[in-house]
Amino acid sequence: MSPKRHRGFSVVTAIFLLVVLTLLAALIASVSGLQQSTSQLDVLGVRAYHAARTGLEWGAHNVLDPGNTLNCNTLPACPASPQNLPALAGSLAPFTVTVSCAETGDTTEGNRLVRVYSIVATACNQPSAGACPNAAPNADYVERQVQASVSKCKDPTAAPPRCACG
Repeated sequence: MSPKRHRGFSVVTAIFLLVVLTLLAALIASVSGLQQSTSQLDVLGVRAYHAARTGLEWGAHNVLDPGNTLNCNTLPACPASPQNLPALAGSLAPFTVTVSCAETGDTTEGNRLVRVYSIVATACNQPSAGACPNAAPNADYVERQVQASVSKCKDPTAAPPRCACG
């Protein structure tokens, strides 16, 4: 074979390698960008969860001790529902928290009347009409919902502030 034929072959090989390396670099950049956006959504999800937990605790406090008084002789009704939590601070500031409360029933334990409340807190970063959840979210939408049942009893024999029920 003549040396002229080998010279053309090396140019084709170099172009092929250049194309393969360019495609590999584009793939790495794409995967890296996807991993970064997934990581950011994970962090937002954790923050949304903590915002929802804050709403749950706020709702339980409003049901169990409205007005910050210990009173075992009255059973409060649920606050107006759904209700948005006042603005949060720090890393939870971008979230809106909507808290719902429902009285799920009364029961009697001994001589005590027990009322059970179901509290649901939903936190999201893109509220719809000022409340969560959003029915038409975009790709960066994050929502977390937590719920709990709490109870308060009425003890007709107890005198505040030393209540036997909790």
